[in-house]
Amino acid sequence: MTGAPDVPPAGQFGPDVYVTWRRSFLGEITDALESELLFHLIGPLKNRSFLDVGCGDGTLALLASKHGAALAVGCDPDLRMMERAASRTGGEVYLTAACAQALPFPDGCFDVVTCVTVLSFVPNATDAVREIARVLRPGGRLVVGDLGKWSLWAARRRVRGWLGVQLWRGARFRTARELAILVRSAGLSVTSVNGAIFFPPSVVLARLMASLDTFLGRITTIGAAFVTIQAEKPDHTDC
Repeated sequence: MTGAPDVPPAGQFGPDVYVTWRRSFLGEITDALESELLFHLIGPLKNRSFLDVGCGDGTLALLASKHGAALAVGCDPDLRMMERAASRTGGEVYLTAACAQALPFPDGCFDVVTCVTVLSFVPNATDAVREIARVLRPGGRLVVGDLGKWSLWAARRRVRGWLGVQLWRGARFRTARELAILVRSAGLSVTSVNGAIFFPPSVVLARLMASLDTFLGRITTIGAAFVTIQAEKPDHTDC
């Protein structure tokens, strides 16, 4: 949820923020572009196990289930989010309260793991990514999507942090390179780097520029408000 006015760490807002954001024009268009990119990177899900770390109201995990995942799981430390996710997913998604740094799952049990707009708000992102890598099976795929460092969206949030908004004062925005280093430090191999949301937080400019977004995301991440890393866990049985 790149453009939402307040996308804070767990516990600082309720799930209604998601609803309000998605009803706005900017929310609708940014969510659509991000979802299209994420599922392109996730790839086929039929008969595969899927985990969304920091699942919020369960939207991505529910879509994974509808894309054919044999098991769709979502976890989030905010109990209010878990309650909303449970009401939205109707039993199609297994939900549990957990933070990224301490996932209650065995080693190597998921084929695909996603972590979207979470790492910017995690105090120790290195530990979080290592924990996520632990539950990924050998040969499995991780898709990280996070708030890009060099965009007008990030600049506006930095200013708000300097003005005293605690949420953005504590957030850390990363470049694609920094995210890739973080993922590699967990022993994963980066296979793709992409960006999305190249327009500023303006309805007029979003209407004008949205059609170019996918093209731009294939060639650069500079100026992208949303940066993605696709990675795989080495399968040593192939050696």
